[in-house]
Amino acid sequence: MDLLVGCCGWPVGRAVYYRDLGLVEIQETFYNLPRLSTAERWRAGAPEGFEFTLKVPQLITHEPTSPTYRRLRTSLPEAAKPRYGACKPTAEVHATWRATAGLARILGARIVVFQCPASFTPTARHRADLEAFFGEIDRGGLTLAWEPRGAWEDAEIGRLCRRLDLIHCVDPFQRRPVWGSPAYFRLHGKGGYHYRYTDAELAELLGICRGFEAVYCLFNNTNMFDDAQRFLALVGHGLDAGGVSSRPGRGGPPRASR
Repeated sequence: MDLLVGCCGWPVGRAVYYRDLGLVEIQETFYNLPRLSTAERWRAGAPEGFEFTLKVPQLITHEPTSPTYRRLRTSLPEAAKPRYGACKPTAEVHATWRATAGLARILGARIVVFQCPASFTPTARHRADLEAFFGEIDRGGLTLAWEPRGAWEDAEIGRLCRRLDLIHCVDPFQRRPVWGSPAYFRLHGKGGYHYRYTDAELAELLGICRGFEAVYCLFNNTNMFDDAQRFLALVGHGLDAGGVSSRPGRGGPPRASR
């Protein structure tokens, strides 16, 4: 098993983070895409073998009625707002994707995450837009991970992921992935963001991870940095993890199939 462990965002300074962990999911990209020079600096400052993933902008996944748009630095013209979010196959959403893919190339990222809100329900319109968007974009060799929220059933998620070549991204304490490799876990905290995982829960997490050939494991809770370190310590303390790696590069390029 190839296991990569990191955090969603920078809970500590980058120098400390680079020293202790080998993976990060960039969160700033959800609210506003950073300058290309910023991404170049992050990449240049990271140690060899360090891996970046990133979360796509809300302009792709969330409609402008979302409260997250309060953090958007650029005001959208009122007339253009209906053309953003919900994976609509519009010129505006496609342009945002192209900018995101360019940033991913600079970071050397192999996986990008599409986290859809609970309001993105399994309606006929949402299904059609999802299929059109993912069917039209130039992926540029990137692996795409989809984290649906709300009332999507596993059977439909599996069908869409197979057809659209996506990884099903999950919190493994809430549900298990139904399609895609590597597994991509985002741990949001049991009951909410303000959570610290117990030793028993981290041991359970390792057991879940062993069921997959390759796993990206990203903590996304207030105690994320400490929990990630504790999890890696658990892996390293003789639990027969079977070739576990906390750094990228052993499992080859990600692939969206199982």
